[in-house]
Amino acid sequence: MGSASEFDYIVVGAGTAGCVLAARLSEESGARVLLLEAGGREPLEAMAVPPAWPTLLGTAADWADTTVPQTTAGLAVPWPRGRGLGGSSSINAMNFLRGHRSGYDAWAAAGATGWGYDDLLPYFKRSENLTGVPGRDPAVRGMDGPLRVAPAAERHPLAEAGLAAAVQAGHTEVRDIACGLAEGFGWGDLNIVDGRRQDAAAAYLRPVLDRPNLHVVTGALVHRVLLDGDRCTGVEYVADGGTVVAHCAGEVVLSAGAVGSPQVLMLSGIGPRDHLARVGIDPVVDLPGVGAGLWDHPLSGIVYRAARPVPPAVNNHGEVQGLIRSGPQVAGPDLHIQFVDVPLREDSLPGPGMGQGYTLMVGLMMPFSRGTVRLATGTPGAPPLLDPRYYSDRRDLDAMVSGLRTAREIGDAPALADWRGEEALPGPAVRDDEQLAAYLRRNLRSYSHYAGTCRTGTDEAAVVDPALRVRGVGGLRVADASVMPASISANTNATVYAVAERAADLLRSRT
Repeated sequence: MGSASEFDYIVVGAGTAGCVLAARLSEESGARVLLLEAGGREPLEAMAVPPAWPTLLGTAADWADTTVPQTTAGLAVPWPRGRGLGGSSSINAMNFLRGHRSGYDAWAAAGATGWGYDDLLPYFKRSENLTGVPGRDPAVRGMDGPLRVAPAAERHPLAEAGLAAAVQAGHTEVRDIACGLAEGFGWGDLNIVDGRRQDAAAAYLRPVLDRPNLHVVTGALVHRVLLDGDRCTGVEYVADGGTVVAHCAGEVVLSAGAVGSPQVLMLSGIGPRDHLARVGIDPVVDLPGVGAGLWDHPLSGIVYRAARPVPPAVNNHGEVQGLIRSGPQVAGPDLHIQFVDVPLREDSLPGPGMGQGYTLMVGLMMPFSRGTVRLATGTPGAPPLLDPRYYSDRRDLDAMVSGLRTAREIGDAPALADWRGEEALPGPAVRDDEQLAAYLRRNLRSYSHYAGTCRTGTDEAAVVDPALRVRGVGGLRVADASVMPASISANTNATVYAVAERAADLLRSRT
């Protein structure tokens, strides 16, 4: 077993959060920073090409997970997850959207002190640069961050027609749907610069790889964190076929995502005592919340055959976003409707081919259902057991039924008449609530917004405190989507940037 040098910070995982943390922490020239990543160092060619992102799923850049069979849906759901420098920001659909402020304010109200919308606003702004983008208010949007985000420069005609249709159906058009303060429909911000993807590695990490105090090791699978009593003192990982121990004089930060971070904790003996014992791991710290509280945004939609050929995309296939409420009883927007220029559906369902159809995609943004990440075995690197328990709470199905009805109303609007052929899925005969609910259980996809498995809070079920410190363990924090205590009404990537920016401040201030 080899031994690496001692570091002030060890960051596990070079996805969105890990890239931010490594770049920010290494700004202090005297701080020795080690960044460990299981995936590769160099990007795949297709990563740079925005409309090619679906081809990245199942490649070496994807952990290519699958859920356990979902009891209410009867099928296992693919769970793509980024692997390599940039992580999921290198394979995602490049939407850069904040959730509505009501979601973050609910975090703070539930005990996640310091994580409300106003608390996070400086960190949202720190990550982004919208200089010169019309309709962006510098009071709430950043103008000098690493990420150059903006709406689509070359707009797809189907997206333009979709936005007009939403307005015809009675919805508000907003200038900045990504700011976290608006409800309605508008052009979302994208991580696309000069026609190419800008991921976390390109924006944060690759420009600083030559810093002498920053050490990046790829192909490094972390097996566990090391504990001396109740303090974390380093990590054990495998790289180039050998086992290496890296010592840490300061703090270890897990930024391996909502799957990887609880996985490493449990492999280290930190997690639910009974579960660890069942897979042959000696429990060290009994933290029942590790791997619990998993939430994700399920997807479905109305799929149409197009009345004319759909032009190929130059962006991410979904340029216009809608953020709405499923009913007057909900406290904030809980549904996301997106105009997608491909016939998106569960893979086994019949429907139009590429260029022959399009989708009004519906995503449930504030699900009540919660699931788990669990170890299948005590062997590092073994695929985990992922059970999001989609639609296990009936309220989620009811909200999605409302979303399908709204999508149909928009899909039938005059502005889409030139594009609209027949409704391929679920089909015009599927009308009542139970029929639509059955369709939702069958046409089920993941938005790939996994979060909540190491949630922050002050109650006994929380895994980390509001400073992101793992309860019961010194020198160990978590900073990624897993710490989000409840769902947000948007794609998670922009929020992960903000979480990591704030985490860097907490670490540097020793808070």
